[in-house]
Amino acid sequence: MAVEVTLLSLGQGAGCDDGCDGGCGGQADPTGGVRVPVLACRDALRAGGAEVRIVEANSDREIDEVLDATVLRGAPVTAGAPAPGGDAPGRLVVVGNGDGEPRAVVRRLLRRVAPPPSRRPADLPPGRTVPDLPPIGLLPLDPTTDGLIRRLGLPGDPAEIAAAVLADRATRFDLLRTDSGSVTLHGSLLGGADENGRPVPWRGVVNVDDAVLSDGSDPLLACAVVNAAGPGYAELDGLPLVTDPDPADGELDVAVAVLGYAGRRWLGNRRTRIEVRRARGRAVAVTPSADVPYTDDGVTGSLTRKRTWWMEPSAWAAYR
Repeated sequence: MAVEVTLLSLGQGAGCDDGCDGGCGGQADPTGGVRVPVLACRDALRAGGAEVRIVEANSDREIDEVLDATVLRGAPVTAGAPAPGGDAPGRLVVVGNGDGEPRAVVRRLLRRVAPPPSRRPADLPPGRTVPDLPPIGLLPLDPTTDGLIRRLGLPGDPAEIAAAVLADRATRFDLLRTDSGSVTLHGSLLGGADENGRPVPWRGVVNVDDAVLSDGSDPLLACAVVNAAGPGYAELDGLPLVTDPDPADGELDVAVAVLGYAGRRWLGNRRTRIEVRRARGRAVAVTPSADVPYTDDGVTGSLTRKRTWWMEPSAWAAYR
């Protein structure tokens, strides 16, 4: 029987919920056309004997329909939806340049299969609240983009991606869940800037497991919650916040940049000093004293209350 593969692109309305204030979803071709890498991947899959369809989803409901028809086909769904019909599951490749597209799909996938706390099975992997999620492929429209795909060491060439999908060759990575109902695959950076691009200080409590990075009295320039390396989350204007994060080590990396001063104003030698405090652990909670902007897997929003991220080791997988 031929392998069934779906190439999924997300429209602008896909993947949005109250856990991603700025929208989680896609960067569909505004011309309505199919991009060259998608066609190249389709042709490589067909040459390998696969049956391929190209689909665009424009809402959470449409993403769920694709999941039920592919990676969840024939599998039980435990998050309040009926189990999809069919036999062997198909395989799924998510198309896009940013971190938002895979995040949107993994978020919906997790919501479909995550058991409620009162019904978690005893055979879940250690330290996990969710079962292993089925693998997905990630197809960049521009393989030179320095995003999640490159940082995870995944292939960027359509033919290489097709070969990994056909061989069912996947690598598992850590997943960060949040108490907002969403997920983080790459990282989150909290903190805003003024009209000149300079960081704006804010205050908040930041706890990593039992460690206190900020008790709420410090002026913070940024807080980074990172799963994988990347300039969008692990740095602040070239200043390294998190160094060498590992997306498969079972721990999240957190850092805060604290604004301070050295010298004395009355002597005329006072200067700005930035202290970076770092910690690694299982979970982090950030409680801002006022609204603070953030970017999470490429999705922008404003954090208005306490948010917690916790680690689900090796919970999701990508074809490699």
